[in-house]
Amino acid sequence: MEVTSSVELSARPGPPVLDVVAIGNALVDVIATADDELVERLGLVKSAMTLVDLERSRAIYAAMGPTVEISGGSAANTIAGVASLGGRAGFAGKVAEDQFGEVFRHDFTQQDVELDLAVVAPSDGGTGRCHVLVTPDAQRTMATHLGVANTLVPGDLSGALFSRTRLTYLEGYLFDLLPAKQAIRDAIEHTHASDGLVALSLSDSFCVERHRKDFLELVTTQVDVVFANEAEARALFRATDLADALAAFDEAGVLAAVTLGPRGVAVVVPAGTVEVPACEVDIVIDANGAGDLFAAGFLYALARGGDPVEAARLGSICAAEVIVHSGARPVADLAELATAEGLL
Repeated sequence: MEVTSSVELSARPGPPVLDVVAIGNALVDVIATADDELVERLGLVKSAMTLVDLERSRAIYAAMGPTVEISGGSAANTIAGVASLGGRAGFAGKVAEDQFGEVFRHDFTQQDVELDLAVVAPSDGGTGRCHVLVTPDAQRTMATHLGVANTLVPGDLSGALFSRTRLTYLEGYLFDLLPAKQAIRDAIEHTHASDGLVALSLSDSFCVERHRKDFLELVTTQVDVVFANEAEARALFRATDLADALAAFDEAGVLAAVTLGPRGVAVVVPAGTVEVPACEVDIVIDANGAGDLFAAGFLYALARGGDPVEAARLGSICAAEVIVHSGARPVADLAELATAEGLL
């Protein structure tokens, strides 16, 4: 007997559209307070990220005081912020089947973040970790051992998340990994094929110097939104001052958010540059994650139809929350903070 149904298979709902999906280094942050003398003794560049091998990573860890260990990575921090705002979020990266890898997966599972993770044996190098030294001036100096994140290749990821997202967020640090460049280009292709937008974080001024040619190509041809601080923006265009860098973003025709610390953010839009003030805080405890959480608020607002100025205001609220405590992940409920300010 033929069985019929009034519900067509083709009409069944598919997986939900995601607000933001990021591809980045899946790391665990190992955080400790430190003084400038220790940063200098360890041979690290203050307020920058230095890539280190496993042996040097172990030596830095041994020199650190008491630590707090939490899942991290720049793009991953942004995705945690999007989830805290109530957004549908996803993350793509690579971890090992070890304790750090389990911490990373557990944290995102608890936030209902969809994962596209390549998981490999611990013998392949272990989950990456980032040693974060926070000095009394609230600056963070990072020494990163990428572990298996350093082996990300296009075949590691299914690409399915990028076909379902309104916005794909690219972590500039990934360009330090030659095989990962193709994975990034695949993510861009999947996103644009589904009418999504692509955002790029320049990550670090030294990173910009290393990959300036690649970043310029992306900014002028494939990326819709760019995040940078003043030093990164000037390095990208080899600009003599901030005004020249902002003019270069305008000429490139890309939406840019250039963060200026306590001076706020300059947002480059078709009508010109709009300055949005930073949210005032009583004291800055740890600037680690400020840029990541600013991006979280900005991207979430764009994904939900907000204009760039509204997006910058929400980003500033998220950044203000994360700098008043240790660690690069929000402690307060970002959705409640945004609602109180009339932005949600």
